[in-house]
Amino acid sequence: MKELFRSTDPVKIAIATALLEGEGIATFQMDVHMSVLEGGIGILPRRVMVRDTELFMARAVLRDADIATD
Repeated sequence: MKELFRSTDPVKIAIATALLEGEGIATFQMDVHMSVLEGGIGILPRRVMVRDTELFMARAVLRDADIATD
């Protein structure tokens, strides 16, 4: 698995995940439960991961939707 992007914005993550899964690209979110350690204030970013072979296509889908991945 490769990291597609990381963000503290849950809306951006939800939109990106929905777009990617709509294109048949499976996603996996890492660091979702880190809020327990940080006290729930949302400062630690979540990582959106995709398969190595789907990274190029996933970046293209998000670029076409004007969702920044950096």
